[in-house]
Amino acid sequence: PPAAPPPPGPAARGSLSIHRAFLRSPLGLLRLGQLLLGAAFWVTVAAHKYEGAAHFALFAAVLVWLLTLALFGLSLLGRWALVPWLGSRWLLTNLVHDLVLGVGLYAAATGIMGYKAGRKSYCNLPGYSQRCLYGAYLSASVCGGIAACLYLFSGLYCLSRRCRDQRDIV
Repeated sequence: PPAAPPPPGPAARGSLSIHRAFLRSPLGLLRLGQLLLGAAFWVTVAAHKYEGAAHFALFAAVLVWLLTLALFGLSLLGRWALVPWLGSRWLLTNLVHDLVLGVGLYAAATGIMGYKAGRKSYCNLPGYSQRCLYGAYLSASVCGGIAACLYLFSGLYCLSRRCRDQRDIV
C-alpha cells in the first residue's frame, strides 16, 4: 500500500509564535523538566573538579541536553516541518531521542556519577580536611536518575501515541 502522507504540523505562520498546545501537553511539560534537571546535572558536574569517567558523563549530559533543547524549541515554535527527513517523522524522532539517547545516556551518566559518589563517600566524615566531591557527585547522580525517568515517561508517551496511530506530538 502507498505510504500515508506526513502528519501536518501547525499552520504555517509568517512570524514566530509559541505553539501553546505543545507547551500545555504532557510532552511539553516533560521537556521542561528534562531541560531543568539536565542543566542541574551538567552544571553540578562542570562546577566541580572532575576526572576520569566523569568526562563521559558530562559529555553525555550536555549532548542530550542540547538535543532536547533543539527538539523543545522546534516543537514550541511549531517548526519541526523545517527539519529535513525528520520533520515528517517528528513523533518517531522524539520517541527515539527519548528512549535511546535520553534514557540510555542519562542512565549511563547516572551510574558513573553514583559510582564516583560511592568512591568518595569516605570524605563525608567529620574532620576530613580535603575538598570533598561526594555531595556534588551524589547530587548529579540524583538529577541524572530523575532526568532518565522523565525521558522514559516522555518516550512511553510518544510510544502510546504511535501505537494509537496518532502521528503528531500533541
